[in-house]
Amino acid sequence: MGDQVVEVEGRRLKITNLDKVLYPETGFTKGQVIDYYARIAPVLLPHLKDRPCTLRRYPNGVDGQSFFEKNVARHAPDWVRTERLATPGSSQGNEYLDFVIIDDLPTLAWVANLAALELHVPQWTVGNDPDLLVFDLDPGAPATVVECCQVALWLREELAEGGYPAWAKTSGAKGMQLYVPVEPEEMDTWEYARELAERLAKQHPRHVVATMAKAQRGGKIFIDWSQNKPAKTTVAPYSLRARPRPTVSTPITWQEVEDCDDVQDLTFTADEVRARVAEFGDLLDYRG
Repeated sequence: MGDQVVEVEGRRLKITNLDKVLYPETGFTKGQVIDYYARIAPVLLPHLKDRPCTLRRYPNGVDGQSFFEKNVARHAPDWVRTERLATPGSSQGNEYLDFVIIDDLPTLAWVANLAALELHVPQWTVGNDPDLLVFDLDPGAPATVVECCQVALWLREELAEGGYPAWAKTSGAKGMQLYVPVEPEEMDTWEYARELAERLAKQHPRHVVATMAKAQRGGKIFIDWSQNKPAKTTVAPYSLRARPRPTVSTPITWQEVEDCDDVQDLTFTADEVRARVAEFGDLLDYRG
């Protein structure tokens, strides 16, 4: 099985190199990547809808070089939705870029065929202020996701006191994120996140840090509040990650957060996530 021309919801798409191994440790192929994204689409697409997507592509697999792609590929089909957005301060000097908007299954299949293993999106939709407040919990070794869980519980308590329910997901890598739905223009999400992160760092100085300096993170959990800046993105729920195994940024229950005492408790591969969705649906369905 190599190249094929397929029809996806009425769109013709050429998919290539299906047998190419992108995760050498497990033999997980490009064809399996495309299949995963196609099958997980019903719960993934709502989290991508109307959000400009930054692709992290691994054309030679997770052990090869990768690159972030914000500007739509020149060979994109004409049916792929794009939005031209201002990118002031771009490292490449571009004032505007044409971002892909993954609103449908054909576009999702197309980016998967590009070996875009990771999908990253901002906390706002096109033309609107942020509708999500995000806390990215990044463990500094030897801390792990286990310690992230305790910090997540502290954050949940603080947020609840402010009247904000929170949802949790793994990063699919080392840490986890908390998502809080807000109404656009309800708050300055960046400022709110910074103040809350700094408050927790003062309350729990042995466990939490809220500064960017990596030298201060050893054995602690860095609450990355900067993910709420308009130019920043966070890995999308249900996105694959470029790890040795095809792990996924996975929505989890608060009971799972409370019960976690080992990294493997909150490590989920593509097949496991599909099984979880079949059993539980979208655990990050905060729009209800």
